[in-house]
Amino acid sequence: MRSLAIAALLLGPTVTATVAQQPVLPSVPQTLRLEEAVELATRNNPSYRQVTNDRGAAVWGVRNAYSELFLPSLSASTGFNYRGAGSQTFLTQEFSQASSTIGSSYQLGFSWQLSGATLAQPGFAKAQLRATDAAIEGAGINLRAAITQQYLAVLQAQEQVTLAQSQLTRNDEFLRLAQARFQVGQATMLDVRQAEVAKGQAEVALLQARQGVIVEKLRLFQQIGLPAPEDPNVVTLPDTFPVIQPTWTLRDLLQSAEDGNPDVAALRAQAAAARSSEHSARSQWFPTLNFSAGWSGFTQRYTNGDPAFLLANARASAAAGIAQCDYANANFLNTGSTPLDCGAYALTATEEQAILDANTKFPFQFSSQPFSASISISLPIFTQFGRPARIAEAAQQADDALERVEARRLQVRTDVSQAYYGIQAAYQAIGIQATNKVAAQEQLRLATERYRVGSGTFFELLDAQLAAQRADGDYINAIYAYHRSVASLEAAVGRPLR
Repeated sequence: MRSLAIAALLLGPTVTATVAQQPVLPSVPQTLRLEEAVELATRNNPSYRQVTNDRGAAVWGVRNAYSELFLPSLSASTGFNYRGAGSQTFLTQEFSQASSTIGSSYQLGFSWQLSGATLAQPGFAKAQLRATDAAIEGAGINLRAAITQQYLAVLQAQEQVTLAQSQLTRNDEFLRLAQARFQVGQATMLDVRQAEVAKGQAEVALLQARQGVIVEKLRLFQQIGLPAPEDPNVVTLPDTFPVIQPTWTLRDLLQSAEDGNPDVAALRAQAAAARSSEHSARSQWFPTLNFSAGWSGFTQRYTNGDPAFLLANARASAAAGIAQCDYANANFLNTGSTPLDCGAYALTATEEQAILDANTKFPFQFSSQPFSASISISLPIFTQFGRPARIAEAAQQADDALERVEARRLQVRTDVSQAYYGIQAAYQAIGIQATNKVAAQEQLRLATERYRVGSGTFFELLDAQLAAQRADGDYINAIYAYHRSVASLEAAVGRPLR
């Protein structure tokens, strides 16, 4: 296993150089700064894009609300019909049709409605748009915070690689020192074997550290929303983050979070939209004004287009009308009254020609109907308590939205305070760990010299080396704990602090 680890370590640069020659995806720059990563994430992160996609529907919602308030709705329709020949009975009357008919029709109309709901809808739609914009802004700030945290995770993993490389270098020196002392008879084979084990462990630690960098880079590409190159090592992260003494005050940070925290702002906008929805529900108590108007026309043609049939059918209808008129004159009019003009039912040559012409107008030579219009006002009086139920539900949702705002405000205050105190502790820990690092390095130097001159044992050297390694790791962890706390605080207050 040790020989395999050494072979992998020796072949690592060659394999990396070979893979590095492969083309990098054009969407992933080989040098990726933090701002570039954030910009790429705003264009490609799927979760963020889902939030931004909501704005289009919200904008059209505002347009639709105003159009319903000021513009009528227009509709146009057309159709065709067929009726077969035969007879049908209605009560005691029988109606017969000697030929089947086909027809067509059209209708063009517009309508407009004014109610409390249409008056309240623009305000509700604009509140929803503001809530959507606030959600998008909050998602952008949270996305930046997530990218920053993962960027820091990659940098910390790279620091662990540097630490592991230095540890391997020290263990290699200790192995040569133990071998040299063994050759002159000042050390035992136990020291050599212990040095070999320590070097093997350092080689494994270096492999694991390099694997950790790859894993963290893969997670960074996942956050950005882009596929990682086959070898993530071809992408370097050049940004560095300074460690500065925190000078912010908790009062100012809490006030900034109160005004700028993205989640609180989004929840406030949602609460305003919920309150607008409640107002819209209450508008159902107001009357509704409806106005409609339209034009229509039709055509009808007998499928039997024989002129003799058409005229015979029309003359039979005229004769029936004359007979009914004569019957009315003879039986229903009072003596001395002016009789009905039954001759008006008789067909003239012009009317007969018009009948023949009418049968040729199908399908598009419509006979227009008179323009029609109507206006009405309605006021629902009793709706089985439907309106109070809807109003109560809308009010409950508005109250719940306000409670969510308050709950999030309390959580943000806790997050800001926690991050603030975490930064203070992390900054002090950096100083302490720096002192420990220097002391551990001095301890390691002394232990090395003692072992070199034969005054110390190899166990003392290993203990000093382990202490130095732990101190170096603790120093790196303290630095990045500070950076992560600052990033968390920036996300909580909603703005950069450095």
